[in-house]
Amino acid sequence: MPKLIALLIFRALLMLLSGVAVIAQQRPLITEDVEVVKPGSVRLEFGFDFAQRKRFPVSGLQGDLSRLGVASMTFGLAPNVEVEVGGVIHNSLAISRRETSAIPLDLKNINSTSDVGDFFIATKIKVRNETNRTPAIGLRFGVQLPNSNQARGIGLNQTNFFMTALASKTVGKFRVSGNLGLSILTAPTQLFTQNDVMMYGLSVVYPLNDRVSLLGEVNGRMNTRKTAPLGTESDGEARFGARFKASGLLWDVSALTGLHKNSIKSGVSFGLTYESSLFTPAK
Repeated sequence: MPKLIALLIFRALLMLLSGVAVIAQQRPLITEDVEVVKPGSVRLEFGFDFAQRKRFPVSGLQGDLSRLGVASMTFGLAPNVEVEVGGVIHNSLAISRRETSAIPLDLKNINSTSDVGDFFIATKIKVRNETNRTPAIGLRFGVQLPNSNQARGIGLNQTNFFMTALASKTVGKFRVSGNLGLSILTAPTQLFTQNDVMMYGLSVVYPLNDRVSLLGEVNGRMNTRKTAPLGTESDGEARFGARFKASGLLWDVSALTGLHKNSIKSGVSFGLTYESSLFTPAK
């Protein structure tokens, strides 16, 4: 219900809001803004997440999850196209509870486990600019790569596809972005089975001044089946925080809370963003 309500609110906002376009930054938000990195530039993002009581239904593990090195590189290839590569360099789980695992596990320590995260590559296309009456519209699609080792109990080592429609609008000082799309998730414990889940996101950014912005969002995926295949259940979180400009970097901090049974209970996130010109685009 919280996800459906958020999506309905966003549709209402799109009909009511009006304003001028802005250049958007991404971290620490997961919900994508339509704006892209300018051509010839690269945006580097690096962060740390600490979450309490994260549940992994396939391995049966539960505990406090630390994500060290939540990294991404985004390249501006054209005025309306960017390509992003990212993932988590190191996941570490302090195990507080163990249930029956649906897959064989190889844990070197009964109290903890660690692994690299599954990386992704994605392309975002800005289809239409924002006007006084209508939002900017875009499209983002990509694939999650099978980099993790499922025997460690954290990652699923699966290849998944995702595609989302994007809309962004500025009203006064508020920047509102909404995402709605589809993710095709491979069922990790069933042969020749997948689950097509709905992806959603709604974010709001409010700049207090030229250096500080407040932000919040709800973002995740929602299972549309009566019973989801194990490992493809609904998951998501709400995030509230701030961004600060200092020393040529954008710093961010946010608090997290989960929205579903398998989501985190609570957590915090820290990170930084750096953007610079890298090359001259071909004409």
